Amino acid sequence: MKRFAIAVDGPAGSGKSTVAKAIARKLGIIYVDTGAMYRTVALHCKQKNIAWEKEAEVAASLDSLEMKIVPEEGGQKIFLNDVDVTADVRTAEIGKGASAVAAYPKVRERMVELQQEMAKVHSVIMDGRDIGTVVLPDAEVKIYLDAGVEERARRRVGELEAKGEPADFEEIKKMIIQRDYNDMNREHSPLKKADDAISLDSTSMTAEEVQQAILHIVHERVGNV
Repeated sequence: MKRFAIAVDGPAGSGKSTVAKAIARKLGIIYVDTGAMYRTVALHCKQKNIAWEKEAEVAASLDSLEMKIVPEEGGQKIFLNDVDVTADVRTAEIGKGASAVAAYPKVRERMVELQQEMAKVHSVIMDGRDIGTVVLPDAEVKIYLDAGVEERARRRVGELEAKGEPADFEEIKKMIIQRDYNDMNREHSPLKKADDAISLDSTSMTAEEVQQAILHIVHERVGNV
């Protein structure tokens, strides 16, 4: 089977990860959660007591960071210095840290190298902020997935409550608005729609409807896979 790549970009809470995992399962390809990679950097800094706002210290900490990504059906496990941190990186606090460290060129350079290496060996679907514009500019399929802020906040609250974590709707909504601003206005690799990406607004769509829309696009661009 010909190797191909699907890039899914969009703001926090638009449903990228959920949909990308499902597409990976249905097509039998590797799902690469790029956001989790930046979250791992943020967790690493927290463990080292390095403030996320201190760019030079964050960049220097990469020398002691060993990240291993183990692809598995429908997803991946992430190991930080040989410890499985797949669940640990999913908190709202670490998400905030990820947004901060992802703005630094040295961090992005390191993560993009890892992501591109995976795409050289596997058919992949990746979701993030700059997949179609920077990481996989030649991807056969590019999707820009969006949703209204209120809907994205509701989804995030549901995710956190499902894990038994406290979640305040207004606070989560503020964090999403701030993260959107950070992601769209950072100097390096800001969140934006690639010129050749297809836009999908998932606000009033079910996860299954989004999946079917993307699968239709994949079959149009790649053929039967």
